[in-house]
Amino acid sequence: MANFFLDNKDIQFLFNHFDLREIAELQERNTPNGNANYLPDNIDDMIDNYKHILEIIGEISAETLEPNSTQIDLEGNQHNPDGTVTLHPLVQQNLNRLAKADMMGFTIPRKYGGLNCPILIYTMATEIISRGDCSFMNMFGLQGIADTIYAFASDEIKNEVLPKFASGEVTGAMVLTEPDAGSDLQAVQLKADQQPDSSWRLNGVKRFITNGCGEILLVLARSEHDSNDGRGLSLFIAERSPAVKVRCLEKKLGIHGSPTCELVFNNTPARLIGERQRGLITYVLALMNGARLGIAAQSLGVSESAYRLARQYAHTREQFGNAIEHLPPVAELVANMSVQIEAARALTYETARVCDIENNTNRILEQNTSLDDSEKKELKQRSRTLKRLNALLTPMSKYYGAENAIAITNNTVQVLGGSGYLKDYAAERYLRDARITSIYEGTSQLQIVAAIRGITSGVYADYVAQLEQKEFSDQKLNELKSILIQGRNEIQSAIDYVKSRNGSYVELVARKLVDAAIAVLVGHYFLKQAEKNDRKKSIAELFITKNESQITMNCSQAKSGNTQVIDQYQLLIDG
Repeated sequence: MANFFLDNKDIQFLFNHFDLREIAELQERNTPNGNANYLPDNIDDMIDNYKHILEIIGEISAETLEPNSTQIDLEGNQHNPDGTVTLHPLVQQNLNRLAKADMMGFTIPRKYGGLNCPILIYTMATEIISRGDCSFMNMFGLQGIADTIYAFASDEIKNEVLPKFASGEVTGAMVLTEPDAGSDLQAVQLKADQQPDSSWRLNGVKRFITNGCGEILLVLARSEHDSNDGRGLSLFIAERSPAVKVRCLEKKLGIHGSPTCELVFNNTPARLIGERQRGLITYVLALMNGARLGIAAQSLGVSESAYRLARQYAHTREQFGNAIEHLPPVAELVANMSVQIEAARALTYETARVCDIENNTNRILEQNTSLDDSEKKELKQRSRTLKRLNALLTPMSKYYGAENAIAITNNTVQVLGGSGYLKDYAAERYLRDARITSIYEGTSQLQIVAAIRGITSGVYADYVAQLEQKEFSDQKLNELKSILIQGRNEIQSAIDYVKSRNGSYVELVARKLVDAAIAVLVGHYFLKQAEKNDRKKSIAELFITKNESQITMNCSQAKSGNTQVIDQYQLLIDG
């Protein structure tokens, strides 16, 4: 039987490459288990269970999601006159299959019926799901809503809602965006009014809501009507009801299986999550970070699908008496796809690992009142360091994964030529599906702006300095490391220059610096992988040597001081 975990050597390599013991021990510490049906005997048992879970996900993705994906893409979901949505029968079949396998409570603690998996394992699963059907990831990936409820909601809400998520009885939606408040969530105007009995009612319109027809809605709304900024926003939980109408389903380029809704709230009952005024500043920022990592994993899944189609076609399609994979330009395209995917995967999985350590460190600090002063101080310092690092890595992962996905799916169409432009093959669907990844949950441009802060503030330099301490017994790997050290020096020189300029110049050249910084980071990840795998030595060499000149070029352009596109913007566009 086909299995999208067992047939992916790189995911299996990384499963064994990371220190899952450290992650599992943190994940299990102080975790509420309640009357769970399954409890691991020890950490080794827990890691074996992670692998078993990924095997189940791999089978479902290959045997159910992928075969259903073409018909779902062609037919989509149905918007009903009464303001409800009927999911495509095959989308519902996908949900039922995962629910029956107990895979819809991935990161929820066992107390509520979940699997209590770390984010790294969830990220692997999200990639595998996305390879089966990129659009269905938006159902599976919204399990992050349950994480937000677990982290910030009252015990009453958690006990009521989380078991329903874990059983697959409900799905959820992040209800953030409005017609006049896209990426600028501080401009949200949907009103939350507190009633005399202290309950809340919501009124207004939301747009571009992924799975807005879900049963559980986390809604960002303005609870402080005299405020116009983020401090006046709170987070609420509402349930699907006649008081929430789906005004329309958006007609989209891709991800047709994912219902994107415009919602109208008409005096909708809601309950407050956490504290007033912390909706955007605390809760949604945490929610968005998880969502952005999910999009990075989604990008990997659709990239993997496209790459495998391109590789197979190049191997079987003959022209001029030979398979086209023997044509150097085609061979270069296909080989670069493979390296790009492994590069994005290395960055995304490392980000997930750091997220696991940060989240569990914070949880232990909050829940364990018996910590002595020295341990508490150490954990607090660790938490601050990890928070800054994640603020760098998360936008990098989302940006890099999305841009790679668009390039890889586009090149798959190119490898297939005229056939890639036809619906006879899935190549055109992969390209359409991939295109959204650089837009939703924060555009690539916003991810770059977020990442550049970590690069110019010193977080990046401190992190790379740690990576450079790694010594290798293989002389070739040390030579490659020296290239990365030179690259880091060039980046630092460029950082020093741009910091001497005004803020608009920093943002103008931010992409060049972020691209260079990612190339150095991924190079270090590949070197560490190469210690354990001869094939990875070749990957590391190709990636590092190829990017050596790109780093130099990007840094040189960042130091050029050229602001022509800003200074002469009107002249340049008035052709």
